[in-house]
Amino acid sequence: MKTSIFSVSFAGLWGQHALTLEESIDTAADLGFDGVEVMAKRPHLSPLDYSIDACKKLRERFQERGIECSAVAGYTNFTGGSEFGEVPFGEMQIANVEALAHRAAILGARIVRVFTSYERDDMPFLTQWQRNVEALRECADRAASHEVMIGIQNHHDIGVETKALDELIAQVDRPNIFPIWDYWSVFLGGEDLEAGARAMAPKMRLTTVADYILLARRKYRGDLVNYVKADPPALLAVPMGSGDLDYETFFNALSKEGFDGWVSYENCSPTRGGGSLETL
Repeated sequence: MKTSIFSVSFAGLWGQHALTLEESIDTAADLGFDGVEVMAKRPHLSPLDYSIDACKKLRERFQERGIECSAVAGYTNFTGGSEFGEVPFGEMQIANVEALAHRAAILGARIVRVFTSYERDDMPFLTQWQRNVEALRECADRAASHEVMIGIQNHHDIGVETKALDELIAQVDRPNIFPIWDYWSVFLGGEDLEAGARAMAPKMRLTTVADYILLARRKYRGDLVNYVKADPPALLAVPMGSGDLDYETFFNALSKEGFDGWVSYENCSPTRGGGSLETL
């Protein structure tokens, strides 16, 4: 396995100390990571700001520091904006993914990370499912022309469960699409880790990691002079190995099933100790 850090950790989006993308590459190299997963939106690698020529210069930065671009991380929600049918939100997102695939190829990466969709209440579930299948299929076809793979992270609602993600990828039915199966959602869903690893590990090229503690919540009821349980619990990011997620078991399960790809650390939420660069 090779280690990567996700540049979102230094994007300042949750009040953390912010670094430019170039500074993030330097920091990752100084910390001894093998690569950087590049956040593909402002303030980092937005296609609006990074032309193909700019990406060639960025690749030189990677080469000078002796590390790789592990992946380019896109941000998609393929049913987003569906309430406005006259606006081609889906087409816009596919075009964005294609632009990211072109830039990933220039950077020497072979992976573009995407999400599926947040589930909507105003559209039948299977209609949303099919929109994702069709969008992901076209993303994969367009990425293939750049010799780039599409990795689907189990983050958004559609396909967040392991069995559903496996079925989604089977229906997309493209050789250059694979699961980015992360332990965070598997842990929170109470899924069978060993069964998931058997299904996902042989297909994976990358997984994203972060550790958290669960903070149980209760709300006071004055009329009862008591508390009621509030669900779900909140999560707080903590250093790897000090949280509630059993990563030793996770990685043992992946290794047993043949995974030998990128492990990309991210800090993309409020963090114990605050957001100073030292803490990050």
